[in-house]
Amino acid sequence: MRVSWAPVSCAIAVAGSLMLAACARPAPAPEAAAPVFPRPSAAEVFSTGYGGIAERYIDTVAVDALALEGMRGLGAIDPSLTVERAGNIVTLATAGETIARFPAPEAGDVYGWSALTAAVSAAGRATSEELATVPPEKVYEAVFDGALSNLDVFSRYAGAEEAERNRARREGFDGIGITFRLTDGTARITRVIGNSPAHQAGLKPGDRITHVDGQLIAALTTRGISRLLRGPAGSRVNITVLGDDAPAPRDVDLERSHIVLPTVSARLDGGILFLTVDGFNQETAQSVADAITGARADLGAPPRGIVLDLRGNPGGLLKQAVRVADLFLPGGDIVTTRGRHPDSIQHYRASIGDMADGRPLVVLVDGKSASAAEIVVAALQDSGRGVVIGTNSFGKGTVQTVLRLPNEGEITLTWSRLVAPSGYALHGLGVLPAICTSGTHDDGDRAIAAFLERRFDAPATLAAWRETGRDQSEARRILRLACPAERRDEAVETALARRLIDDRALYRRALNMTAPTVAATD
Repeated sequence: MRVSWAPVSCAIAVAGSLMLAACARPAPAPEAAAPVFPRPSAAEVFSTGYGGIAERYIDTVAVDALALEGMRGLGAIDPSLTVERAGNIVTLATAGETIARFPAPEAGDVYGWSALTAAVSAAGRATSEELATVPPEKVYEAVFDGALSNLDVFSRYAGAEEAERNRARREGFDGIGITFRLTDGTARITRVIGNSPAHQAGLKPGDRITHVDGQLIAALTTRGISRLLRGPAGSRVNITVLGDDAPAPRDVDLERSHIVLPTVSARLDGGILFLTVDGFNQETAQSVADAITGARADLGAPPRGIVLDLRGNPGGLLKQAVRVADLFLPGGDIVTTRGRHPDSIQHYRASIGDMADGRPLVVLVDGKSASAAEIVVAALQDSGRGVVIGTNSFGKGTVQTVLRLPNEGEITLTWSRLVAPSGYALHGLGVLPAICTSGTHDDGDRAIAAFLERRFDAPATLAAWRETGRDQSEARRILRLACPAERRDEAVETALARRLIDDRALYRRALNMTAPTVAATD
């Protein structure tokens, strides 16, 4: 790639012969070594990102427009930097003065635009003190934030550190199984994960770690301590622990294992199994199945009812949501995904059978129940398997795929839409509960009364809910007013669930009320 430039104040060579840059102002004095910007590897990072977005995003994206917005994202670091395109020339300027001009690649040339993004970034670093002093990761963040800014709010970039945390939430991590916070130069344990090495060794919340493998941790950051505690499963680590009630520190030798954060908690009360699911990671469906199996063993029979609490559940892995729904369904559809990429078009059907043997199932939702949680709710409601209590769910009916980048960062990219078994698109609408608790703070009598009063109108409301297309945003907004979304963490939904399980006639009435009457199209 050759670069033409306007003769302004000076000219410097940048990264060899690929580019000549005309400077609008002198480069910053080298008082301290600026972070090295690895231009060839940066081009690979941009290429993987741009290419993945262009190939997989739910709507068609032009590579040249994507890259231009990415380069303009550098203005988040130095607002004086601007990138403009006029015909076949891309111009980088600062405070209105041209730094360099570049020939524009062909519109769909992913690598050409990626190399240009790297060249523009390097040219900006040669003249901008703000840009020159940030590490490459900040450049990647600015570029991808810019590139994704005109897409949807759920498509986002995460740098290497954040991406590592994201992967740990989804897939687990190798370590000892604790969470901690820094307190007075020690790592005070805030949580010990059940059946983890830390749990088996008797560590407790409140214990303080002072050394890891003999190294004093007083001067370390949270991330630095985490790196010492984590390591390959099967490897060993020695920690020095000081307990609040212990007279002296003690050394604890641990063998690391693969840790998956628990997302499911269960309790039996009066023969009813209450399951709370906080999210969907790779162990969620198995944890739900284990809880049902354990309840059957404790009771000597299936629970007389199950309450599946998905309030506040933000979602997670799609396939885990499908498997959770599958645990309760003897057959039928669970969800369909539709996108532009061939792999994003999927149709999931139930196959396992009902682990609850048809016992009453009540699902609790609220305005923060989203995405994967909504898959479960819609599948159970549309199949006539469960009664939904709460408020409208969040209405995040899109699926994201994760693009892993060469810098170990990742792009979470929207690539398909969720369609409920009865045919309606979940996005922007969510799931309408059979019994609405919006604004309810008593024992639920008013919610039950309202449910009984609207039982004749409900089929028409639900038919409209399922018939309204995703492009009818105003109609969807009005429909959601029927049961406004709220964050609910009160006992009223649990009390109502118990009441329905105890009153089979009321349960059956609610179940029949939400049975699909119209198969919508999207």
